[in-house]
Amino acid sequence: MEQVILDLLSQYGYLAIFIFLVLGIVGLPLPDEIMMTFIGYLSSIGHLSLYGTFLSALAGSVGGISISYFLGQKLGYPFLKRYGSKIFITQPRLHKSQLMFRKYGKWVLFFGYFIPGVRHITAYMAGISNMAWSQFILYAFMGAITWCSTFIGLGYLFGSHWHRLFEITHQYGALLAFILIPIVLALLIRYLLLHQKRCNSIRK
Repeated sequence: MEQVILDLLSQYGYLAIFIFLVLGIVGLPLPDEIMMTFIGYLSSIGHLSLYGTFLSALAGSVGGISISYFLGQKLGYPFLKRYGSKIFITQPRLHKSQLMFRKYGKWVLFFGYFIPGVRHITAYMAGISNMAWSQFILYAFMGAITWCSTFIGLGYLFGSHWHRLFEITHQYGALLAFILIPIVLALLIRYLLLHQKRCNSIRK
């Protein structure tokens, strides 16, 4: 998988990250989190820009989830139930997402990114339920920022150990994500502040 991602990046650059995540969020069976953790690692060794990587991933995530929202809004639940399997939205996943959406509402758009099989469906459910676009995009955008920051940040901060770390986070799922999110964000903010401070010192 790493070599495939490297080949795509060498040919298409940051556009590959954007398209990969759009397609993954819409529902194609792509390893979104593996890709983000790996490109975080590539950023740590200078192969990619951390800012470019994050912005491309964020744009792809928001783009993909927005497409899903509009498809759900325009085509409705019967279409998704009948043809969802074509994009790997199975009946058990659809049922699970329905239950979560009814129970947690708009917050599923935020935390759903961290739950495999759910993040691909929550936007469809939001569109089907005619959730206001302004409300949808607020929670979807906040969730995308947190999701991208977490996995890209893990790859960046843990370097060559990214693969093992990804296996642990994937194994324990959303529970571990709630623990890691504030830690990763705090470390990234600290790094960015120190980096900015060093840049300012050099300019002086």
